[in-house]
Amino acid sequence: MRRIRDKDHRIAALMRTSTVVAGLILLFLPFLAVPAAEERQCKPTFNVIPTPSKILVIPLLRKDPDSAESERWAERPAAEIEAFYRTRFSAQVHRLRGVRVWEDFYREADKLTQQPGLFDRVILIGHGGFDGPVLNGQIVQNALTIEGDHVKATRIFEAQPGLAEIFTLTYNPDQNPEFNRFMESRWNELSRKDTTEIRKILTDTERRLQPLDAACMARQCPPDSLAAIPNDADRDIRRKACESICRVPLFTLHAFEAAIPDRFQHFVHTLRSLVHPNGSILLGMCNPGSKVPEREAPWEIGGVLVHSKLASGPHETYVHLLAAATERRVVGPIGKTSAEDIVDRVIRFEEGRPQLYLRIVVPDRRCAP
Repeated sequence: MRRIRDKDHRIAALMRTSTVVAGLILLFLPFLAVPAAEERQCKPTFNVIPTPSKILVIPLLRKDPDSAESERWAERPAAEIEAFYRTRFSAQVHRLRGVRVWEDFYREADKLTQQPGLFDRVILIGHGGFDGPVLNGQIVQNALTIEGDHVKATRIFEAQPGLAEIFTLTYNPDQNPEFNRFMESRWNELSRKDTTEIRKILTDTERRLQPLDAACMARQCPPDSLAAIPNDADRDIRRKACESICRVPLFTLHAFEAAIPDRFQHFVHTLRSLVHPNGSILLGMCNPGSKVPEREAPWEIGGVLVHSKLASGPHETYVHLLAAATERRVVGPIGKTSAEDIVDRVIRFEEGRPQLYLRIVVPDRRCAP
């Protein structure tokens, strides 16, 4: 009888131990099932990356203004990626051609959405930044408006979906009638130029039309003090500083960046209409996966969209933002990348090989707006 009781105690202890072990396994099982390369945005609703059978490749045709490259540089890695998918997966591959501005992308993508079937992969190849892919900028708003006794010229320029480069110029039309006539006749032409060039033309026009205060110049930059400056460049800097003080300004300029939610949502909606819910968006460009420190000053570059409230933001990176907004898996490089790197990263991603400096985010659909 004693042996039976001992045996019962041992069985009970074993059952308690098994229960604890089973509980621990259940506790840690979700973590053991998570692929190491994937980051999670809220609670994921899908894990498995299906074999790609239908691919869309989009070379973004834009030349870096500071380089000698062709605007078509992205077509070479695009062709290599297309060949990889056809050879490795026997996939059906489409290419979106002639995309130079975002309206080209929307027009061509709309044609594809009229056809049956979604894409397992949509791959954008081109220049990028902390706030996503970059194309040649387009003016989305351009106007001269009357605000009280002043005229306000506004130009809104978009090179990255949902990111506005806003340029405003405010002036009193009665202060200098000739400058007012200049603006009325030239603003449409000026607004199509680069912001730096617009600023230079306006400053030169102000110098031509608005005389200096001679008494102010005599006080700020007397001829003997200018002559005492030995270096020509330093003397010129000093003279321009005095002129900026002694010329009554004709206008006020402001240039800044801001999010345009409806433009960003248009981009998101287009991607959602192209990509299968269990598909992936691959960004072959610089920095979409890079963490962006919050800007401490308005003139610092990057992160406007990432740090905005878009898709329940702010977000850690653009990859996180786009994944949350589209409810699709998004993949993008961390840091700079080259055409060769783009091809290599896509191949490694599809073959499940580990790689550094690639961010993969799988969203929870409940986290998107």
